Amino acid sequence: MYKPWISPHNKIVAMFDDKNNVVELVEDHARGTCIGGSAWSLYHYTKNSPCIFWSKREGTRIFYKIKPSIFQSTTLKPSYSPASIDFVIVENDKIKVSYSGLAGAGVAALGRTMAKGVENVEIIERGGGERLGRVIITLPKKEKIIIGVDDTDRKDEGATWSLVNEISYRISLEMDVDYLEHSIVQLYPRNPYKTQNCVAISVSFAASPNKKAKLINNFEEMLRDFSLSDYTGMAIFEGIIFNERLMNYAKKAKTSMIEIQETYEVASQCDVKLLKVKGERGLIGALAAIPYVENPDEAVRLSDERCL
Repeated sequence: MYKPWISPHNKIVAMFDDKNNVVELVEDHARGTCIGGSAWSLYHYTKNSPCIFWSKREGTRIFYKIKPSIFQSTTLKPSYSPASIDFVIVENDKIKVSYSGLAGAGVAALGRTMAKGVENVEIIERGGGERLGRVIITLPKKEKIIIGVDDTDRKDEGATWSLVNEISYRISLEMDVDYLEHSIVQLYPRNPYKTQNCVAISVSFAASPNKKAKLINNFEEMLRDFSLSDYTGMAIFEGIIFNERLMNYAKKAKTSMIEIQETYEVASQCDVKLLKVKGERGLIGALAAIPYVENPDEAVRLSDERCL
């Protein structure tokens, strides 16, 4: 039955990293426009859900990293603890998520049942007013693919950030995969090989396991076809949790030059695949861009303004 006070979530995506036993949940809040709702949810679900250990918000979208868990009973309290994710369970090729909430949070739980990507719904209790709401949604289990790219332009033409964005957008439409994140990563600005601003790009996707190989292959082919540089490199990471060594390498690439041998060593240690799309030099920045995919605001920052 239609209720005008239930505002559907736009989309929900769930990914699983089996190496680290971690789920990443991405929610696009009501109608994809309700920034207030996404800010409220980020604060309260993160604070009140024991299974959540990391979260961020980008506009109306919320990203949660979660340890799968059996039911955890959370005592809800108006204003202070009004909502929680009670459990997340991975079952074969599905991920189940249980939400509970008081008043408007219970209504938001119902709104999640209407989101694109939800395959099955169990409404335990209908919320609203003074009532508790609790629902369980079932999502397809997807996997996360992160791609780093560097060196696609030349002195008179091109832009890596926009080329990668267009390739990612096209792939999302043609393959029906979720294009999730885009980061512009400021690298060492005194690099003598830079075209101009000295940035690399990383993007992420959620895809079913049977689409991963084709996604990576299609991305590489388009990058090769459209890149204007002879040095284009591409890095691929499959997973949700990064090795600390990879983050240390990325930070170093913001402050100094890096030799290609170190790039190969770090990639091997951190399970990152490197592809010389057109050349080797672009691999350095492509690898450095990978761990910044989830932190675009930090990615764009100069490590030291004085380095200019």
